[in-house]
Amino acid sequence: MASMESASERPSTSVEDYVKVIYDLQERGSGPVTISAMAERLSVSNSSVSGMLRKLGELGLVAHRRYGDVRLTETGDKAALSVLRRHRLLETYLVEALDYSWDEVHDEAEILEHVVSDRFVDRIAAHLGDPVADPHGDPIPTRDGRVPERDTQLLSAAEEGTTGVIVRVNDSDPDLLRHLAEEDIGIGMRIELVERRPFGGPLVVRIGSAGERREQALGLVAAEALWVAPGHEHERAPGTGADRADAPPKPE
Repeated sequence: MASMESASERPSTSVEDYVKVIYDLQERGSGPVTISAMAERLSVSNSSVSGMLRKLGELGLVAHRRYGDVRLTETGDKAALSVLRRHRLLETYLVEALDYSWDEVHDEAEILEHVVSDRFVDRIAAHLGDPVADPHGDPIPTRDGRVPERDTQLLSAAEEGTTGVIVRVNDSDPDLLRHLAEEDIGIGMRIELVERRPFGGPLVVRIGSAGERREQALGLVAAEALWVAPGHEHERAPGTGADRADAPPKPE
């Protein structure tokens, strides 16, 4: 059995934040990870990112050449997956056990992920029945660093006529999450891309199950936050106001 780290034995909070953001940008497939993209996500200057990348390089966590893209090393991947496991399990626990809504948990988990022990996180996982995804549909890495894979695509990149189930929602903007909840759009809901309006206009989508479908316009910002996969509706995801396609069965 792998040894469990205490919070005091881990990299610094800033190092964990950086490797987590690099991994998240890589994972979402939005193109090469750049200094400017990292600066935007972390709300810091490009020069601050450049300085931290030098430190991460010295620690063997990233590979980066000047003016090139940023990549995590194998060691960096392991560090990122460790903090993502803590973050996503904490988000899930806050929603399922403490009745937080899905737009409230990100900032809380950002704080807690750096101070809880691996043992505590493993207890959360066991208590929740080892969930494979958090309330936003983000995959939860296993204790040994494996990540469940799914066939998904961004709704904004889909072709007209594409149908599927919403399985993931980008969680970086709480206002957007609240808007989606108010519109009753969330994990597990069936969606069809009916039409793309010209000149960067909204997408027209059809949402819901047979007999209860509604047609509505969806702005590009929202469409760029929704990940769709083939499949069928499953069960209600707590805290989101919508269904969840990949929720694991709860323990008896």
